[in-house]
Amino acid sequence: MAYALECEALNKHYGTRAALTNLTVHFQQGRIIGLLGPNGSGKTTLLKLAAGLLMPTGGAIRVYGQQPGVATKGMTAYLPDRLALPSYMYTRDVMAFYQDFFMDFDAEKAKSMLADLGIGAKDKIGAMSKGTREKLQLALTMSRAARLYLLDEPIGGVDPAARDYILNTIIRNYSEDATLILSTHLIGDIETILDDVVFLQNGQINLVQSVDSVREQYGKSVDAVFREVFRC
Repeated sequence: MAYALECEALNKHYGTRAALTNLTVHFQQGRIIGLLGPNGSGKTTLLKLAAGLLMPTGGAIRVYGQQPGVATKGMTAYLPDRLALPSYMYTRDVMAFYQDFFMDFDAEKAKSMLADLGIGAKDKIGAMSKGTREKLQLALTMSRAARLYLLDEPIGGVDPAARDYILNTIIRNYSEDATLILSTHLIGDIETILDDVVFLQNGQINLVQSVDSVREQYGKSVDAVFREVFRC
């Protein structure tokens, strides 16, 4: 079985605080996987490790069999949970930047998505609402022909009316042999597009299962199971 992302006894500490502890999990290629857990469970840390933005404290993490680095960054598209684009830039500037920086970036696909979202080439990032900036960043990320997409809260600040379009955009714009790992709190909104779910709790695995088997085993939606598992 081919794995897009493998973690073996993975640890990540920030000083004395453990964000991930002996995490072992395998993400199968060609799946859409929900990475779910409460705040502080280690979701963002895991995605940053996979993107090569952090180094593990211990254990191993591999993207398509390789340690995250220069080679894997060329096949990985990462969407952070906060704005990573300079506020002084315009949409056209960011498009040019992506085209120069990423060989797999499809400018025509990006233009089409941005037009659907009502984002113009001359729009300044600093003048955009938080939701519009998130839409821009997501459109740019999904315009890459990556093998692994890492999306951290892609619909967190987006209005409900735009969520269906954005989820459909995600589905339409990644190839079937690619893998998409999506972290979110809005489980009810994204459950219909997921193949598998991974529950993280206190930096450790709580559950790894296909969405169909979760529903069959518990007789409930993934959202309902999540609320039970992480009930305060």
